[in-house]
Amino acid sequence: MLAARLHGSRDIRIEKVLAPPGPEAGQALIKVEATGICGSDLHTYLDARIGDIQLQSPLVLGHEFAGSVVETGAGARDGHDDPLQTGRRVAVDPATPCHCCEFCQKGHPNLCRRLHFCGLWPDDGSLVEYIRVPARSCFPLPDQLTCEEGALLEPLGVALHAVSLAHMHLEESVAILGAGPIGLLILKVALLSGARPIIVTDRFPWRLDVARRFGADHAINIEESNPIDAILELTRGRGVDVVFEAAWGGAAAEAAIEIGCLGARIIMVGIPTESQLTLPAAPARRKGLTVRFSRRMKHTYSRTIPLVADGRINIRDLITHRLPLTQADKAFAMNAAYEDAVVKVVVGISGG
Repeated sequence: MLAARLHGSRDIRIEKVLAPPGPEAGQALIKVEATGICGSDLHTYLDARIGDIQLQSPLVLGHEFAGSVVETGAGARDGHDDPLQTGRRVAVDPATPCHCCEFCQKGHPNLCRRLHFCGLWPDDGSLVEYIRVPARSCFPLPDQLTCEEGALLEPLGVALHAVSLAHMHLEESVAILGAGPIGLLILKVALLSGARPIIVTDRFPWRLDVARRFGADHAINIEESNPIDAILELTRGRGVDVVFEAAWGGAAAEAAIEIGCLGARIIMVGIPTESQLTLPAAPARRKGLTVRFSRRMKHTYSRTIPLVADGRINIRDLITHRLPLTQADKAFAMNAAYEDAVVKVVVGISGG
């Protein structure tokens, strides 16, 4: 079968690899139909590492995916604890927690000490024709959802988890720093939560156009205006109730502290390029800010599926580019260079 494997920084090769063996008890063999390219994939693609996890051998990237169940092992039950049927189209949670450690037992599987994650070395991901996964990671898709939408349930879950951490109330003001896919999905969830006004910042004009189209009240280009000054002016010097930092750290993290109002909540969602961030401690303390870091997601598929299926959130309009698996290298290069007004790339694996 074909797979897109990362051999080093910016070195993706489309190669033939062995198909996975049949599923064992509690597992499922999935024919992958669609995989989205995530910002964390780009980190690994650019640096052959993410955080302290270094690429040590060729790795199949990809963790936002959906496909069809080809075969199941004995006793295979899906994420709703129902028997998993062959032929079903499913979205797949890429995280496999141990379910036994202290943090899993406390209800935080996203913080599992022994967690395995698709596309994070050494575990191969979903830019491949077939993948074997735990059956309980599979969430059946209703007929009205495509596999592309199924793939995007993962980043939507990340956005939903981040918004949940903010404990937002109706009519609270929000700033979203970064209008990449996660920032734009946070915008959609925040709108559904009743936030107003919502201010979005980015350096790419086409992403700001998308933010406006999705419902942002204000969209600020940080290449043209000082975002701190602009947001404080829009809020008459008050600042905003909630800030989502959804860029790659650095200046955005510092700005988040400056634009938060007294008692604001700052949710750090972006993955910083560097291992350390500098935050203005004095204003954060004086304002009594709450700063929280968001780690992936937890227990979100059962919530995101009805949000999309019922039409409350449209995630297909996030997709700007579709490419086949044979052009996965081009997809990553284009995404990393921010070419052709790219926002979200979905790689079609088997025509889904």
